Amino acid sequence: MAYATDLSGICTSLDAADIEIWNRVIKGILSHAESTAADLSAVIAKDPDFALAQAVRGLSCLLLGRREMAAVAQEAYQAALAAARRRPPTPREAGFMQALALWLRGYPAAAAECLQQVLDDNPRDALAMKMVQAIQFVMGRPDLMRRSVETILPHWEDHSAKGYMLGCHAFTLEEAGDYAIAERTGQRAVELAPDDAWGLHAVAHVFDMTGRAQEGLDWLNGREASWAHCNNFRFHVWWHQALMHLDIGDFDAALALYDSEIRREKTDDYRDIANATSLLARLEIEGVDVGDRWEEVAELSEKRAGDGCLAFADLHYLLGLIGGGRDQAAARLVGNMARARPSEGDAKAIICRNGHHTALGLHAYANGNYCMAWLNLQKAVQELQAVGGSHAQRDVFSRIAVEAGLRAGFLDETENLLKQRTRAHAGCQDGYTLRRLEFLASVRKNALAGHSGRAGAKETV
Repeated sequence: MAYATDLSGICTSLDAADIEIWNRVIKGILSHAESTAADLSAVIAKDPDFALAQAVRGLSCLLLGRREMAAVAQEAYQAALAAARRRPPTPREAGFMQALALWLRGYPAAAAECLQQVLDDNPRDALAMKMVQAIQFVMGRPDLMRRSVETILPHWEDHSAKGYMLGCHAFTLEEAGDYAIAERTGQRAVELAPDDAWGLHAVAHVFDMTGRAQEGLDWLNGREASWAHCNNFRFHVWWHQALMHLDIGDFDAALALYDSEIRREKTDDYRDIANATSLLARLEIEGVDVGDRWEEVAELSEKRAGDGCLAFADLHYLLGLIGGGRDQAAARLVGNMARARPSEGDAKAIICRNGHHTALGLHAYANGNYCMAWLNLQKAVQELQAVGGSHAQRDVFSRIAVEAGLRAGFLDETENLLKQRTRAHAGCQDGYTLRRLEFLASVRKNALAGHSGRAGAKETV
């Protein structure tokens, strides 16, 4: 058997005759291509002794955050072990297998560290680079995402996949608040790799965080081809476009995108549920009647609420249950989060701490207990990073905290939270912040007028 090198120039234990389709798998993972799953299955069918393909299948299953996929990932790991006995894997391939084993035991953070070691040993490894980014993202560790990609920058000057690496770098820069360089890096990423939807969306994040919604719309409009090839990640890019419409007050356009693109396919993938529930919640905060749209996501959320795989997923299922008025199911989910134990693994530790604190606040808000909601949420938003996702995704919880504070009468404290939010947005005030500060000013003005009126009445008497 003649072995070949992959698109990163790294030797594989795969027959040279099959390297082209394996490179399509790697390119698909980098670009979030919808065709990747089929290509990976084709590689496994052509060469069942290629252990790395099975390891990647298992890791990809676990990234889905679905309870039933743990069994599929375990089956993939066993298949990888069997393949390794028939054909010894390279040390790099064995590293992927070890990462899968660690995650299956409940330690995704250790799995990411294992893949980081693979990347340290092979700094041009595009597959390891992207997988490290993916796992650290769901574990809420953007600092490690940035450190990982910046260690390999000198090795990628002539890499055929450089655009995708720059897209990852742009996202980590944005999450770190380095918005100007993130914008330039993301734009360069898309120049080098026009189908780099991740890099394209990293620039969209910059526009969101710097209060430049119209510029964000201008950036995305006309570039739809950059995400048309994507798996369900394409729904997330449309979600970003809806957020920009929301920011400038064009609520009808945001709702139209919800119907035509964001929920084009009624999937129960937690990332799609997150897009849906967080947008509906934002719209309702703005006073928009969303009709019966909650019902569909509430039904799916109730079916997935027992997964207990990721805090980020659970919190968005909870938003769906609350929005759909499924109070008993919401209470069960909050209880499940409270019963998660750190001894059960990294993800469970985040669920029972950071996730549960946020869930208590959301549940209290739904029940009209705004004081309790504020007390829980204003603390929870300070530690939300750990639940994973991006600043833009987690911002829905910050907005609900603001609404709770306003309704509970904590005006000064809520204003401080809005100021914190502004600082995180590079000192820029987006549409939501401006509208809430205007509301605060009107409440204070009315309160002052009422106080003056009472004082005048007393003097008259």
